[in-house]
Amino acid sequence: MFRTVWDNFAEVIPGRLYRSNHPTPGRLARLVRLHGIRTVVNLRGEKPNGSNTLSLQAARRLGLAHAFLAFESRGAPHRDRILRFHDLYGRMATPALIHCKSGADRAGLAAGLAILFEGGRAAEALRQLSWRFGHVRGSRAGVLDAFFILYATTGEGRLPFLDWVDREYDEARLRQTFAADRLASFINDRLLRRE
Repeated sequence: MFRTVWDNFAEVIPGRLYRSNHPTPGRLARLVRLHGIRTVVNLRGEKPNGSNTLSLQAARRLGLAHAFLAFESRGAPHRDRILRFHDLYGRMATPALIHCKSGADRAGLAAGLAILFEGGRAAEALRQLSWRFGHVRGSRAGVLDAFFILYATTGEGRLPFLDWVDREYDEARLRQTFAADRLASFINDRLLRRE
């Protein structure tokens, strides 16, 4: 219901990539008119729910390519999903829209990844995970920030991002070393009811 009056829309890569919370069919049609969107990537994965059904039908009606790619919002990013997103990113028709439910965590991760795919810096990618988008850094979703910080401190300037992901990124170790604040996690997961 909240998505009918609020969106979390922003440009990520000028003319190529935009991010948002889960768009309503009407909002998706408006984004096609305003920005020429040609592809929609649903970062929630292929879950059987009303929102996914409506946006998939709207994408078909508007002639858009549509892809499901599940990213996690509370766990260390999976290497295979990063590489799958890179493959999709390289071949999708643009401009494209990436979205999750709230447009905060998974959309922030994917937006940050796209910035790194384009040769950007980790600090720029990290800005995609901010309070402006509804991201609560101290919560369990902060593991996504920790991922970009890990690249900045262990690989950036030494290895191209995808080489680092492929050769050195250890998702299990990131999971073990990240500690979320309990209060921030309670607010994010229980009060805001974020998935």
